[in-house]
Amino acid sequence: MPSTDSFIANSPAPAFGADRGGSAELLAALQTNHALLRELGLRYSVATGPGHDGEAKVIRTPEDVALLNADMLPLLQEQLRVVLLNTKQAVLDVVTVYQGTVNAASTRVAEILRPAILANAPAIILVHNHPSGDPVPSSADLAVTRKVVEAGKLLDIAVQDHVVVAAGAEPLSFTRRGLTGLQSPTVWSSNE
Repeated sequence: MPSTDSFIANSPAPAFGADRGGSAELLAALQTNHALLRELGLRYSVATGPGHDGEAKVIRTPEDVALLNADMLPLLQEQLRVVLLNTKQAVLDVVTVYQGTVNAASTRVAEILRPAILANAPAIILVHNHPSGDPVPSSADLAVTRKVVEAGKLLDIAVQDHVVVAAGAEPLSFTRRGLTGLQSPTVWSSNE
């Protein structure tokens, strides 16, 4: 029986790149793998971050939210994530619910709240990026946040903040700016 090494050595090389279509498939596969590895790394860092001795990261400020989602800064499309929190502000999970275009992320309130319902999370923080580098929220950002806050009230899920991150800019907190009727307007002031 031939050894595994000789089988691999005598096998034909994969046909990626043999034509122009193959290289596009390879690039797509590599991008997908990169995104999955980045997500696994994020989840590992949340669970075992420095100074946490295996405990989940506790969110105390909008800057904590931005650091937790720093991998969003170089993205070329908007992403919307939901940070799921327990009653002590510890991160249960970070879930990407939408990826949009360079200047928009289509959103549906039910899909934004679904991860919190499935995880039985009592609180969430929304976070999304602006590839333009300008963290000022659009009218659509404000409208969606208001809808999520109202739906959260019906489901007893506190929407504590919506943070916009952008490369080269300070994170913008809807709560700090008083932009929406969030359920916990003192969440940051009580923990800073």
